[in-house]
Amino acid sequence: FRIQLRALLQGCADADLRLMLPMVTSVEEVRAFRTLLQEVSEALRAEGKPVADKVQFGIMVEVPAMALIANQVAPLVDFFSIGTNDLTQYTLAVDRTNERVAPLASPFHPAVLSLIQMTIKAGHDHGIWVGLCGEFAAEPLAIPFLLGAGLDEFSVSPASIPTVKALIRGLD
Repeated sequence: FRIQLRALLQGCADADLRLMLPMVTSVEEVRAFRTLLQEVSEALRAEGKPVADKVQFGIMVEVPAMALIANQVAPLVDFFSIGTNDLTQYTLAVDRTNERVAPLASPFHPAVLSLIQMTIKAGHDHGIWVGLCGEFAAEPLAIPFLLGAGLDEFSVSPASIPTVKALIRGLD
């Protein structure tokens, strides 16, 4: 992991680097990564190597445990990205790749919607932006809810962009 961080920090010395950890489940993981990032950055500087100065560090919120402790994690990161496919699967204990139970995996389930809303609020309460990726970000029926909850960024496939933009522009 150190080798990858060194390459990223050096290769993006003149760029805006955004690092995002997936499948985070604890505050300790976030703190450990922050420490590692700082250690690698300091080591590169000590070696006289170029280092990215503009680094944003965020996490994927894909596990219900992370959504539930988002208030504790938000002060430690620059952004959240909510992964609705995994969040739905883990919240509802439904394997979305199993055709016999996949129809039960709905991001419209009240528990999933609550976790999304909770994460957005925690992010905003701590002054960080919150994005959402997954098929739910392009779901026409979800867009009013996501905007109302204060979502800052919709990550959708290129083919979905015109539809999503038109829906957003059509809302007051």
